[in-house]
Amino acid sequence: MTGMGGRLREALRIADGRVDADQLVARLEAVRRFLGIVDGHLPDTPLVPARTLVERAGTRLALSRDHTVVALAGATGSGKSSLFNAMARMDLSPVGVRRPTTGVTHACVWGPLDGGNRLLDWLGVLPRHRFVRESLLDGDDESTLHGLILLDLPDFDSVEHSHRLEVDRLLGLVDLMVWVVDPQKYADRVMHRSYLREFHRHRDVTVVVLNQTDRLSPTEVPRVLADLRRLLDADGLDGVPLLATNVADADGPERLRTALERTVAERQAALRRLSSDVDAVVATLDEMVGAPRTALASDDPAVAALDRALCAAAGIPTVVEAVEQAYRHRAAAATGWPLMRFWRRLRADPLRRLHLPERRVGGDPAENLVAATSVPEPSAADKSALALALRTVAERAGAGLPNAWPDAMATAARSRLGDLPDALDSALAGTDFGMDRPRIWWRLVGGLQWLLTLAAVAGLGWLLLGYAVRALGLPALRHPMVGEVPVPTLLLLGGLLAGLLVAALIRPLVRWAARRARRRAEAQLIRAVASVGEQHVLNPVRAVIAAHADARTVLEVARHR
Repeated sequence: MTGMGGRLREALRIADGRVDADQLVARLEAVRRFLGIVDGHLPDTPLVPARTLVERAGTRLALSRDHTVVALAGATGSGKSSLFNAMARMDLSPVGVRRPTTGVTHACVWGPLDGGNRLLDWLGVLPRHRFVRESLLDGDDESTLHGLILLDLPDFDSVEHSHRLEVDRLLGLVDLMVWVVDPQKYADRVMHRSYLREFHRHRDVTVVVLNQTDRLSPTEVPRVLADLRRLLDADGLDGVPLLATNVADADGPERLRTALERTVAERQAALRRLSSDVDAVVATLDEMVGAPRTALASDDPAVAALDRALCAAAGIPTVVEAVEQAYRHRAAAATGWPLMRFWRRLRADPLRRLHLPERRVGGDPAENLVAATSVPEPSAADKSALALALRTVAERAGAGLPNAWPDAMATAARSRLGDLPDALDSALAGTDFGMDRPRIWWRLVGGLQWLLTLAAVAGLGWLLLGYAVRALGLPALRHPMVGEVPVPTLLLLGGLLAGLLVAALIRPLVRWAARRARRRAEAQLIRAVASVGEQHVLNPVRAVIAAHADARTVLEVARHR
């Protein structure tokens, strides 16, 4: 019931034709917020009408709500200047047949000029072309038009280009437009195509007058009016008032006067004009915004492709290979035969060769500064793949939206492209591979190898001592026997053979553990690089998507009339 009542009140309000000033201000504020939201995302040129409207509407509402600005517009010879003089009941605007007849805008103000002067200054009407109709001077019959500012515009088809520019400027400022046509040129293509059709959203503030009906016979007037109505309907101006006037007859302009009296009394023309302007601007902005768009999900294929491209550009394959080789190198150095460890340490550590830190440094930001790594620069193929991934993310984010938004997405995706190399390098340098912590089993195997080596050294020393004793002619040492093998020989040969056997037995374990360390490092690096992509690529793109959603929200407020 509440929704039905709201729709009924809305229907009655529209039927009444009144515009609520507070609601109009809210719509204008929504347009202003829209401009702030899309600033930097959309090109400036298409937004010029919206910016102009916000500025012009604020000025118009601040200047005077008690005056109604009505413009008489028409082609040369339509008789609008004669109609202007007839409405003012004074010869104010020059009348003639030479082109152009009206070169400047004339204004007639009904009532005191106090509040109207500032409005006329804003309209750009020169003081010498302003005229005043006071009821105290002209009688009470003019009091019904108090607050009316009637403008006689230059001819829109003037041979003087500056005249047309003046017409176009003022048509964007006035509250009500009265188009004056004559029986000979009422179907003028320029007027219909360049003006009437362009103002189809301003039906509420448009009046069309067929002037000089004295040139037609009484039977021709209805036919011409019917044909003119057909043309207006084709222009999208169905329902606009269509009046017939004849300044040759004293009562000829009365229908227009009555219409203007009603408009002045309502004090709605300025609000209706601005509301129609908002409608026109919102329609244009709506085309620029398009349909709703959801944010990019983390599992989107475009995001996965971006992560892969960033990993390749960061040199992760090189790093994880170095991690595996470094694990093998360090494991061999810790668990190998002690006599060979010296030669192992002469070889460069693969991880240190890339200048990658052993571990993540402390929590102090000053301590977290790490030197640049020596990971090779990405190849041309890697750079091309990254550029393609960025373009794919932008296209995916802007899919289905008008062209301006995909362009904004692409700009956002590349906005921090210059920071990516350093960010990726920092991500590599800041990843803890855990390679600085020796494994317990390394120590156990290393201790075993030392024991076997000491046994071999002890056996060798024992044998050498026996040879020395015999060489000195002393009684020979009697070595304990294990079966047929002397214990010193068993210690020597057993220590050597057992050390080699242990080294051979743990080699598969080292390879397995090295691959495991590689997978763990790869997972950590992928997360670190994905975080870089999130901050430097996806977050700027998602900010544009969020701006698009906010723009749609405020545009809905601006659309509600």
